[in-house]
Amino acid sequence: MSDSCGRGLLTDIPGIRVGHATDLAVRSGVTAILFDRPTIASVDVRGGGPGTRETDLLDPERTVAAIDALVLSGGSAFGLDAAAGVTGWLAERGRGFPVGGMRVPIVPAAILFDLLNGGDKGWGADPPYRDLGRRAAGAAGDTFALGSVGAGTGARTGNLKGGIGSASALVEGTPFRVGALAAVNAFGRAVIGDGPHFWAAPFEVGDEFGGLGLPARVPQAAHAFPARTLAGGATTLAVVATDAALTKAQCRRLAVAAQDGLARALVPAHTPLDGDLVFAAATGAAPLTDPVTDVARLGHAAARVLARAIAIGVHAARSLPGVTPAPPGAMEGLPPAWAEVFGGR
Repeated sequence: MSDSCGRGLLTDIPGIRVGHATDLAVRSGVTAILFDRPTIASVDVRGGGPGTRETDLLDPERTVAAIDALVLSGGSAFGLDAAAGVTGWLAERGRGFPVGGMRVPIVPAAILFDLLNGGDKGWGADPPYRDLGRRAAGAAGDTFALGSVGAGTGARTGNLKGGIGSASALVEGTPFRVGALAAVNAFGRAVIGDGPHFWAAPFEVGDEFGGLGLPARVPQAAHAFPARTLAGGATTLAVVATDAALTKAQCRRLAVAAQDGLARALVPAHTPLDGDLVFAAATGAAPLTDPVTDVARLGHAAARVLARAIAIGVHAARSLPGVTPAPPGAMEGLPPAWAEVFGGR
């Protein structure tokens, strides 16, 4: 895998656009990933507490082969409404799977838990997420912000603020590109112990998340299971994409391989407290030469790119305006951001 291609974003894969909608009062938001044309996709779910919509149809044996968009949202189960907003936005534009005289947009979605971060959750019978989904779709473009925006607005990790991260790369030995986007709201930590160094440091390109490398010695305690569970911090949602022409089964294999990147960047990962999952999408612009070796190379690259995206999301996060960071170990609120604790490094 070589250095980042283009802007170092998921949208370096042609045919993909990303948009955010952020509600600072609620301390939550939505991120929409739109495909210019129906795109082959699948998913791999590893966390014990996922919240999803339309993911069953991503199994290789299901009838519908392609999707129109993906949605990542805060709000726990309330956030699943965001997909309805994106579905409506696409339907207005004539997108969707043809059924007789109708078109039904195919929009799988996943949510993360950010209900205990102190925002205004008194929405009663009218959660804001459908509207946020429409706004995120309308904002989709080739460039997008990182950090405390969209689905990463109210996100946290075990000890630091979480957020949206993205990275991309050229895949060595192939004509393919691969990109990743992550909404990092993990039970585990992206950094080693209480220090500034990221677990994903071996995969960093340049100084995209500080350029600190690994510490001279990794303390054994950094591998320990957290002493306290964080009900407000669980689930990293990710999308990996490539311009390779993959089948749905091959996309599933790409998502499985990319999960290794999540485990390399967060400690611990894939716990019963998480809803960790990875969507994989293939726009199909570049045909495979060797179906076995090419898919293996793509999976290896996707794992490394996703590890980078997770670290970038934490590195880019900032505390929300007017929000005082919660003390270390607090079960509610939002912890301080990496930049505020280690920004001088």
